[in-house]
Amino acid sequence: MDEPEYKGGLRRLDSSYYEGISFVHWTMCLKGQATGWLDPVHHAALREICLHAFAREFLCCPAYCLMPDHGHFLLVGYDVRAQQRAAIRWMRREWNLLLSPLKLQHQPYESVLRESDRSREAFAPVAVYILRNAERAELVEDWREWPYAGALFPGYPKLDPRKVHFWEDFWKAYQKHLSA
Repeated sequence: MDEPEYKGGLRRLDSSYYEGISFVHWTMCLKGQATGWLDPVHHAALREICLHAFAREFLCCPAYCLMPDHGHFLLVGYDVRAQQRAAIRWMRREWNLLLSPLKLQHQPYESVLRESDRSREAFAPVAVYILRNAERAELVEDWREWPYAGALFPGYPKLDPRKVHFWEDFWKAYQKHLSA
């Protein structure tokens, strides 16, 4: 089969990589590296947008981190009906409305996790890498101090990666919703 003609922008994997039980790290940058939007009110509104997108498309987010000019989201599908691209399209449209007059860059970056990165042992370091963004950028000494990072799993408002039993609680919730 011939490869479709490349029309610019980032090349994407086949849609099957973003459907069903899929694990993807999404990075969304603001156009022109704009800053000044990140505050507690924006954070709360964006969390609500994300929760609706994730609930609609059978996704959870064990780690996210909002930075002054971009955001990271580690999304995990827990049902065969999960559609990461649809969730990201809807979320970005709503986030752009919230950001106005600022805007997100035209396309997000994504990294689909390999099967070897999906095991419980390998997955936690990927999530912690995302959560530690503010620490690496020297915005805080310890990532747990950064107020714009956390986890989102529709129906589990107290799930917080700062808590001691986070991973145990996350995997328990995930297994409860995991479809065959």
